[in-house]
Amino acid sequence: MPADGKDGRELLLRNFRPQSKLKVAETLLQHAKYSVVDVHTHFHYRLRGNEQALADFVAVMDRNQIAVCASLDGKLGTQLTDHCKFLRAKYQDRFVIFANVDWVGDGDTDDPSTWACHRSGFGQRTADQLSEAVKTDGISGLKVFKRFGLKYRNPDGSLIEIDDVRWDPIWKRCGELGIPVIIHTADPAAFFDPIDATNERWEELSRHPDWSFYGDDFPSRQELLAARNRVIAKHSGTQFIGAHIANSSEDLSSVSKWLDTYPNLWIEPASRIAELGRQPFTSREFLIKYADRLLFGTDGPQPETRLRLYWRFFETHDQSFPYSEKVPPPQGFWQIHGVKLPDAVLKKLYYENAARLIPGVAQRVAIFEKQRRLTSPTQQSANNE
Repeated sequence: MPADGKDGRELLLRNFRPQSKLKVAETLLQHAKYSVVDVHTHFHYRLRGNEQALADFVAVMDRNQIAVCASLDGKLGTQLTDHCKFLRAKYQDRFVIFANVDWVGDGDTDDPSTWACHRSGFGQRTADQLSEAVKTDGISGLKVFKRFGLKYRNPDGSLIEIDDVRWDPIWKRCGELGIPVIIHTADPAAFFDPIDATNERWEELSRHPDWSFYGDDFPSRQELLAARNRVIAKHSGTQFIGAHIANSSEDLSSVSKWLDTYPNLWIEPASRIAELGRQPFTSREFLIKYADRLLFGTDGPQPETRLRLYWRFFETHDQSFPYSEKVPPPQGFWQIHGVKLPDAVLKKLYYENAARLIPGVAQRVAIFEKQRRLTSPTQQSANNE
């Protein structure tokens, strides 16, 4: 008999599609209350140079009051050059671009012994490339992907360590240049646990077993986060953005300790309102307490439906609503509750903090707000009430 749940039969978890019978108030926001800077987007990897898709998303940005997006996909070299051209040809004032370290260079992807990062002087050469990219391409930051610590390997087969002294010139130069480093370290806590009946993300991991980092082939999550924190502590003159709530949105007490310990650490919530929204009282207190260290991010470009769930989460007290438009939901079978942040906190989260941290943002936000006032003064006034 099929495991379809009908007539008392067993049901496969992958086929579970619960429909809530809860009747509660809904606040369906069509846009953010204030101008927004999305500091975590991937316009190269998501759009792949599609100009129509870019134009379509800029229209989404307009409708949702997103003034600026930071695209994190500018790998040093030709990808950075091409990506700058792609975003700036028509939308110079709507994007800032972060560079990426090219660890492999002209080496063989399958042979770490040939990689550029294992050649003498790589850290200094990369630092110099970043200086040139700031001068020539106007980059606004550096993005470090999670493969750093989890995938990239040394010639002997061991994993590259996040706090390896070889990379110190890179972090130091970012501080000297005044550009922040947004770093994705580790992943959700459940991804480091066995994929068994006790894992709350079992359904997701059953569809994506390659997302699991459980076992002896990987360092522990605690080791990865500790190594990242040692880098932050060592390079106090460089500003670091912990992507995805410093990848510990399940444990805000730990994030609080890090923020208290490292004044050069910032955080952003891309793809983590699912975690924040199931602990709304703790999250609201946390977000208000650390309002001066918050940035806004989505891991976009995201569908407009997803963006509106972010506005709903941060701006309302709505209860038990989805955190994603996807079926099944991608990060657990639960719903979230809004935290209704005070206006002063919303402004810091949405744009004020990004404007003072990330080069090129403040002037772009000013241009966006001026254009909105000129084109729709009545709507702008309503948005700010």
